[in-house]
Amino acid sequence: MGFDDNIVALSQEGRPPAVLQVVPSLVSGGVERGTVDLAGALVQSGWTAYVASSGGPMVHQLARIGAHHITLPLASKNPLVIRRNIGALMQVVRRHKIDVVHARSRAPAWSAWSAARATNRRFVTTFHNAYSIDLPLKRWYNSIMARGERVIAISEFVGEHAATVYGVGPDRLRVIPRGVDIVTFDPRRVTGERVAALAKLWRIPEDVTVVMLPGRLTRWKGGLDFIEAIARLSRRDLCCVLVGAEQRPGFRKELEAAIDRLGLVGMFRVVDDCRDMPAAYMLADLVVSASTDPEGFGRVIVEAQAMGKPVIATDHGGARETIVPGATGWLAPPNDPEMLATAISEALRLDGGERCAFAQRAMSHVAAHYTRELMCARTIDVYEELLFPEALTAPLPLRHALPSVA
Repeated sequence: MGFDDNIVALSQEGRPPAVLQVVPSLVSGGVERGTVDLAGALVQSGWTAYVASSGGPMVHQLARIGAHHITLPLASKNPLVIRRNIGALMQVVRRHKIDVVHARSRAPAWSAWSAARATNRRFVTTFHNAYSIDLPLKRWYNSIMARGERVIAISEFVGEHAATVYGVGPDRLRVIPRGVDIVTFDPRRVTGERVAALAKLWRIPEDVTVVMLPGRLTRWKGGLDFIEAIARLSRRDLCCVLVGAEQRPGFRKELEAAIDRLGLVGMFRVVDDCRDMPAAYMLADLVVSASTDPEGFGRVIVEAQAMGKPVIATDHGGARETIVPGATGWLAPPNDPEMLATAISEALRLDGGERCAFAQRAMSHVAAHYTRELMCARTIDVYEELLFPEALTAPLPLRHALPSVA
């Protein structure tokens, strides 16, 4: 059975299309959050949504939104496991009448690609970053993400990488920025009690300026540059918070040693991953992202702007697209604590009126370009391109109605 036959069969059966997203696990992170968000949007649009992964705490969220989870060892990079996953995914595709297989990570993408080819299903991939290509084998391993009939890039930066390194042409490449939930990340919905509880938990003194760097505690997130930048300010009226779970054992101690060496003990808090990030952003006067390597998108930057906070990020990767310099935030050169300190100093000089103007511009910027709803609608458009090409010239409301009446 070919692709066209699958579409005819789908229509004859009178069923909605089914999408299978394939990810390593559902523990935490931007990829996982986007996977769950899209599954929810598919269900709301009348589609059937499946996610295959090795499992994790976010599985229960799928059940709550009416999506289905299938447990397979997809986090493994073992070639034998990847090979076994091909057969398992083929069974899933046939049993659940999957129409689109969407791979979001490299190791499981190899299995998903083979399963989609063997069953004549549409295959979509999402490039989440500009992956390293320092070794020929690495370049080949990464190339699976360029084999989709449609290749989604989460930023123009990632899209350019997919085009120049892997030759993904404009006929297949679609840039769809990640989106945030602007209902959850809405400063008007965060109560004073939530902010006060977090301030008490983190021992934040009253009447101090809070500068926050959210992100996993790993070297490339730039925590050491951030600490050095704060030291260069020679200010004692700040409370600086590094928020994130430790990814590499021992790095937290390295951060704490740098704080001690620079005489900043008492000014810094290094806290575990936070379960109430909207309240954390409300607690902050300034949010910093100091990544030493380019990020494909940079969710923290957009979340903070959605909460009306001025932001500083390093001048590379997706951050260049999500910040409007001088209007919603600042860009500083990567690996340059001195210039980062200069940007922080400038941001902290904003008066009340200027902060309000920044907040309004930042919130409007996110609402116009980086919402969860936009991300999901554009991704469903990609699926419709493949499944319903005859509808591309139809009015937009009709196109979005097609899945539920197919």
